[in-house]
Amino acid sequence: MIKINKDLIEEHGINEEEYQFILESLNREPSITELGIFSAMWSEHCSYKSSKTWLRKLPTKNSKVIQGPGENAGVIDLGDGDAAVFKMESHNHPSFIEPYQGAATGVGGIMRDVFTMGARPVALLNSIRFGDVSHPKTKHLLNGVVSGIGGYGNCMGVPTVGGEVEFNSCYNDNILVNAMCVGVARIDKIFYSKATGIGNSVVYVGSKTGRDGIHGATMASAEFDDDSDEKRPTVQVGDPFAEKLLLEACLELMKKDVIIAIQDMGAAGLTSSAVEMASKGNVGIDLNLDLVPCRETEMSAYEIMLSESQERMLMIIEPDKEQEAKAVFDKWGLDFAIIGILTDTNHLVINHHDQLKAEIRLDILESGAPSYNRPYKIIKEEEFDQSLIKEKNDLPLKILERLLNSPNLCSRKWVWEQYDHMVMNDTVFRPGGDSAIVRVHGTNKGLAISTDSTPRYCSADPIEGGRQVIAESWRNITSVGATPIAITDCMNFGNPEKEEIMGQFAGVVTGMIEACETLNYPVVSGNVSLYNETNGKGINPTPAIGGVGLIEDLNHFSTPHIKREGDNILLLGETNGYLGQSIYAKEILSITSGLPPKVDLKSEKEIGDTVRDLININKIDTVHDVSDGGFLVALAEMSISGNIGVKISLDKENINDKFLFGEDQGRYIISIPDKQMSEITKILNDKEIFFQKVGKAFGKKLIINNNEEVEIENLKNLHENWFNEYLEE
Repeated sequence: MIKINKDLIEEHGINEEEYQFILESLNREPSITELGIFSAMWSEHCSYKSSKTWLRKLPTKNSKVIQGPGENAGVIDLGDGDAAVFKMESHNHPSFIEPYQGAATGVGGIMRDVFTMGARPVALLNSIRFGDVSHPKTKHLLNGVVSGIGGYGNCMGVPTVGGEVEFNSCYNDNILVNAMCVGVARIDKIFYSKATGIGNSVVYVGSKTGRDGIHGATMASAEFDDDSDEKRPTVQVGDPFAEKLLLEACLELMKKDVIIAIQDMGAAGLTSSAVEMASKGNVGIDLNLDLVPCRETEMSAYEIMLSESQERMLMIIEPDKEQEAKAVFDKWGLDFAIIGILTDTNHLVINHHDQLKAEIRLDILESGAPSYNRPYKIIKEEEFDQSLIKEKNDLPLKILERLLNSPNLCSRKWVWEQYDHMVMNDTVFRPGGDSAIVRVHGTNKGLAISTDSTPRYCSADPIEGGRQVIAESWRNITSVGATPIAITDCMNFGNPEKEEIMGQFAGVVTGMIEACETLNYPVVSGNVSLYNETNGKGINPTPAIGGVGLIEDLNHFSTPHIKREGDNILLLGETNGYLGQSIYAKEILSITSGLPPKVDLKSEKEIGDTVRDLININKIDTVHDVSDGGFLVALAEMSISGNIGVKISLDKENINDKFLFGEDQGRYIISIPDKQMSEITKILNDKEIFFQKVGKAFGKKLIINNNEEVEIENLKNLHENWFNEYLEE
C-alpha cells in the first residue's frame, strides 16, 4: 500500500486546493490508482482547466458543421452524403525528448481520432517548429521529427500532403510538433463516443498494454527543466503496422450494426477513454483489469490505467454481438477483450487481482474538474515607426536572393520529399502551394487543406495575431478556389499561471473569434498545449490552424505556378509597405520590434470572395496569396514553380523595400492572359477591388524595370538548397 504524501501529490501535478477537493469528494484519502486517475484527468492536456473559459467563446457552428468540439474530431458536410472528419493535436513534449517516436506517435494518435469516428484517413499535414538553426540540438530534432512523421504516415499508406516549418530561438528547448489528419466518411456512418445501454460490454481492442507513456498527459502539462531527458520513459512507442491492422479492423466492423460507441485510447490511455465515454452517456463503468491484454508482467492497476501504449481502442457493444465483433479482430490478428460493463451507478469502478483499486463518481472527474479563470494582461509591442528604417543599399534582387535562401522562407522540398504524398492516388496538388488538394475518392470534389501560424505576429500583438492567423488560413484555402468551411486549432502557449502568457492566450482567442465570425470559418475541433517553457522561458504564442475547404468541381481550381508566357501579373489588395514583424525586418535589418500589419477583415472577405468566384467561373487558374516575405518573394515563388520569368514594371516610387517586402495583409497575385484582361479588370473594378498591374510573364528571368535581373534557375537553386546545405554542415 503506497502512502499518499505531499511530495507524491505534487509529483502528480495536483495543487493543495485540488487535493482538498478530492478529499471532500471522496470523503476519504485516495488510493494511488485514484490519485493517478485524478492527475491524468485534471491535467491541462485532458481537462483544459486554464483554457476552457476562453475556448467556449469560439464560434463552432455554421450550416456545414455536423459535429463541433467535444468529440474525437470535428465533422463537416461535403454534400452528396459525404463528410470530412478532421482534427489537429500536439505532441510537443514527447518529440523534444525522443523526436522520432514523439512525432511518429503524434501522427498515429491523430489518425486514430479520425478513424474512430468511422472515417478513412485521406490526408496528413503538420505544423512543426524548431529552435535557432545554430542551436546544437536543432539538426538532431529536425531529422528525428521529419523521419518520425514520414515513417508512421508512409507505413500507414496515408499521404502527407502539406505543412509548415519554422525556426526560432524561442523553440530552442521546446519544439512544437502539431499533427493534423483529415478523413472522409458517409454522413450516416459517423460513430461517436457516448456510451449507452446499462449492461453493455466494455471492449478493449488493438495492441497490448505496456509501461510506455505512463504519465504522458501529466508530462505534457508541465514545464521542462534541465532534467527533461529523464522523462524519456513517458514517451510512447508506436507501431504503424499494428495501427494499419487496427484501422482496417475498425472500419470493417463499422460496416456492421455492432458498435454503440468507440473512442481512441490517447492521452491518459484507458483512464480518459473510459471516463469520457461513460460521462457523455451519463452511465457508470466497471473495469476488471485482470482482463486487459498486457505485454509486460506484474503491471499494477495504476500502470494499466495510465499507460499510453499506442494502437488501442475502447468500444461499447451489446453482449449478444461480442462474438461477431471478436471474429473481425481475430481475422486481423488483434487483441479483443471484454474488460468491463456499463452500470447505472455513475461511478468509475476499477478492480484488479480481486481488490477494489478505485471507485470515483464520474461527475467529480469530468464536470468536477477544476476550471480556472486565470488573471491575464494583454501586452503588445509599441507602434512601429517606419520612418526610422534605413533601407539597405543592396539592390532588391540581391535582397530577394538572401530571403529565398533564409531558413524561414526557403523551400520545404527537403521535408516533404521524405513523405509519401501521392499514395492513395487522390492527391491532386502536391505540397508546396497555398493549400493541398485531395480528391474525395470516386467523385469530382476536392478537399483543400492547409496549416498556418504566424507566432511573431501573435507575440507582438496577440489580438491582431489571432485575427491574422485565421485570415491567413482562409486566404490559403481561397487561393486554390475552395470555399473555406471550418478549422481545427492547436493552441501552443507557455505557462498560463503567468499573467502575460494568459494574456497572450486571451488576446489570440479574442482575435480568432472576430475573424472566425466575419469569415464564417468556425472551430470544430482542436487541442491546447500549455507549459511550453523551459526554466521559465516560454515559446512565442503559436496558434496553429488547420483549415479545410471544399472545391465543388475539380475542373476549376487554381495553383500558384505561372503557366503561360505573356500573362499579365496583377497584384490585388492595397500595398502600404508595412515592414513591422516582417521577415525582411528580421533577416535584413535585424529588427524584431514593432507591431504586426493590420488585418482588415471586411476587405479580406471581399477580395477573397472575388478571387474564388473568378477561379470557379474558370476565368483565372494562377493565384498565390502574399504573406511571409511580401510581394517580391511571392512573385518569385510563382516564377520558380512555373519556371517562367516575369518582367516587373512598377512606378518608380514603388521600387523600394517597403513595397517589395512589406507584409500587408489581404493580398493576392494573379496571372491573366491578354484576351481575358479587360473582362477580369472590369469585374475587379465593378466590385471595387483595388489592383495594379505589376508585370508580364516572360522568359527565364526576373527583371525589375529593365534595370536589374536574375535567372529563375539561380533563384530556384537558392530556394531549394538551404536544407541540404544546412544539414551537410
